[in-house]
Amino acid sequence: MAILPIICWPDSRLTTVSSEINGDVSALAADMLDTMYTAPGRGLAAPQVGVLLRLFVMDCTWKEGIYAPRVLINPEVLWVSPETEMGPEGCLSLPGITSQILRPASVRMRWLDLNGIICEETFIGFAAICVQHELDHLNGVLTLDHLDPADRALAESALR
Repeated sequence: MAILPIICWPDSRLTTVSSEINGDVSALAADMLDTMYTAPGRGLAAPQVGVLLRLFVMDCTWKEGIYAPRVLINPEVLWVSPETEMGPEGCLSLPGITSQILRPASVRMRWLDLNGIICEETFIGFAAICVQHELDHLNGVLTLDHLDPADRALAESALR
């Protein structure tokens, strides 16, 4: 497998909406998992490696020694909870920046797995944050976009 270069802000690919996938992406997904673990991150979206397709990988528990890699193809949100939580989020494409982001506390999503099987799951806790963060990448949205203008200006200054 290959370790792919992770692109960083202000690369315009990070703010571009990704396209639906209609073919085999198993090799890309494997490379993305290797890249995510090496980075080391807990999630990685295809646009972060310069591929504008609706695909992300995640593993929320590997840093605790429980490997559970996931590949989500063409994910979509079916439901979000009315309850919200504020929490810290980092991003491999925004190195060194952690921002407090308000998100729904739980979210139900549907996606295809690598075998083309339709999957549905409700995510809570850190997994809910992770899937929403990675889905944002597929929609051209960064954590910077969730910040008020003053906090965004501080974050952008730190990135420069």
